[in-house]
Amino acid sequence: MERAVALVLALAVFVGLTPPLVRADLAPLSWLSGRWTGTQDGVEMEEYWSSGAGGAMLGLHKDVKGGRLQSFEFLRIAPNEAQVLTYFASPRARPATPFPMKEMGERRIVFENKDHDFPQRILYWLDDKGALHARVEGTMGGKAASEEWTWTRAAP
Repeated sequence: MERAVALVLALAVFVGLTPPLVRADLAPLSWLSGRWTGTQDGVEMEEYWSSGAGGAMLGLHKDVKGGRLQSFEFLRIAPNEAQVLTYFASPRARPATPFPMKEMGERRIVFENKDHDFPQRILYWLDDKGALHARVEGTMGGKAASEEWTWTRAAP
């Protein structure tokens, strides 16, 4: 019984000394929030990003061609278990693939998951004219591959 009490007291002291989890700061990504649209090769694209309130930014990407939905993707930027800011991509509502942050600048962020098939890197940046760019990079079939998109801010 004394051992159990001592163990509970030791655990209480340990828990009391453990600092609370620190949430990754999403404020530097406020430039990403909003509704973005663009057209590329006849595909009308929409991408929405929420604010970082609550410790996460939620996103949705949708592609429409000829009035028909071509693809969609659910997105999230939030801290992972290690409190590293991470981009979670869920194309067509599949299980999310994590891409931890590799670097962040004033209006640029890069996420990377070298173990993923394609892409291995996801980049977002805001140019000087206010256009949002996204780029995915990696290898496919042993060769370097990439895709890039550009959107402008649209009314909500």
